[in-house]
Amino acid sequence: MQDGVTRERLIDAALRLFAEKGYQATSVADIQRESDCHSGSFYHFFPAKQDLLLAVLDRYRSGIVPMLIEPAWANVRDPIERIFALLARYRMLLEISQCNFGCPIGSLALELHEPEAEVRQLLAANFTGWIDQIERCLIEARRVLGRGLDTRRTASFVLSVMEGAVMQARTYRDLEPFDASIKTLRDYFNKLQSAAVREETP
Repeated sequence: MQDGVTRERLIDAALRLFAEKGYQATSVADIQRESDCHSGSFYHFFPAKQDLLLAVLDRYRSGIVPMLIEPAWANVRDPIERIFALLARYRMLLEISQCNFGCPIGSLALELHEPEAEVRQLLAANFTGWIDQIERCLIEARRVLGRGLDTRRTASFVLSVMEGAVMQARTYRDLEPFDASIKTLRDYFNKLQSAAVREETP
């Protein structure tokens, strides 16, 4: 039982530090200090720093729904509004952090230019999990968005808008670029809905 607790403390510490400092700038000593674990405990669970990175990425992947999607979508029934509720959650995190918050997977993907195959696969799995959730909304909303909508490609586009909007807000230390990006995305969805109405009108 204690082993499990120690392992989780190491992962929790790495989650915080990778988000704050980045993977490369975070040393094993930083993680040991943050988790209050000695080197023997670290290397017992994670023979190398990359093994801990894999555990962090797996934690993010398993936490997409309970930690991100469910809180954002609580009491939001409309599938299109669920998409914008999720984006609003990122805005809230940016606002709370004074525009220091970054999508942790996006930040790691940008930082790790040539990741090992296993790391790249887990990064991709995290993006895929996010896209899957958005696509579910788009499939549910297909009647009002147009039956010819490519839901997978559109879900990937929404991810690109979110990542770019977060990156710009962090760079400028200003929410305006984020808000402008999301407003443009909203305009796009409104145009899809208008076009779908025209298609359905005899």
